[in-house]
Amino acid sequence: MDYGYSNQYSTTSYGAQGGAGGGGFLNQGSQESPAGGKQKVYGQETLRPVTIKQVLDAEQPHPDAEFKIDGTEVTQVTFIGQIRSVSTQHTNITYKMDDGTGTVEVKQWVDSDTTNAMETDDSKPKLIENSYARVWGRLKPFNNRRHVGSHIIRPVTNLDEVQCHLLEATYVHLCYTKGTPDAASSKGAATNGSLAEQQTGYGAGDGGMGNLGQQTNLSNNARKIMHCLRTVEQSNEGLHMHDIAQRLHMDMADVGKGGDELLGQGMIYTTVDDNTWAPLLL
Repeated sequence: MDYGYSNQYSTTSYGAQGGAGGGGFLNQGSQESPAGGKQKVYGQETLRPVTIKQVLDAEQPHPDAEFKIDGTEVTQVTFIGQIRSVSTQHTNITYKMDDGTGTVEVKQWVDSDTTNAMETDDSKPKLIENSYARVWGRLKPFNNRRHVGSHIIRPVTNLDEVQCHLLEATYVHLCYTKGTPDAASSKGAATNGSLAEQQTGYGAGDGGMGNLGQQTNLSNNARKIMHCLRTVEQSNEGLHMHDIAQRLHMDMADVGKGGDELLGQGMIYTTVDDNTWAPLLL
């Protein structure tokens, strides 16, 4: 089936060739320093749902620039694909991922202790060939090839998540290229408000927690930690769990559990060490 990409792209053996449209969350761009370079600001780290074809087609104006999809800069991306091969090295694990729109390598950097723990822990689902996995990471170039440096990669246990992701990626892609539904239809826009805000929960009445109100599976401690990370002024290194515990008057054990919960959901990522976290804008 032709999805409007002509015949210059070949299909893969993934199965249904859906989701070729791709997508991405609206972000706020990056900040330029007075010297003309890019200054990373934690609050501008964004997370976009994409297809692998969008990753491969992303534009990079110059080697130090952020990649652009649909003319907008992207920092973090997330996608779902089928694992075609797994290559384990001493310092990293490389997964070859296929989502039906293309294939890309995903590298996850690990230490030997982490690798041994993963191999001996039978309680967690394994990342094996031909299984589905969701990736959170950053697009990186190396030797004229692109790969995704993964912060988190986890197995997909419910195949409905595959189709939901493709719909989400397509929706946001259309928002960038065609405009939001309320912008396309001026009638009722004043009364209905922004459809994008209604669906993502920005500005929703959940106590200033942004779209956390829709994350019903988050514990109360995890919500407090996420709210703290989003609202407290900080450097691009984020906040250490000791600082979070002091600000929220929480036990370190509760902060650690809440942080692990948010890391598993892909809502935060580690920075200078495993106990210093920064939020992703979802």
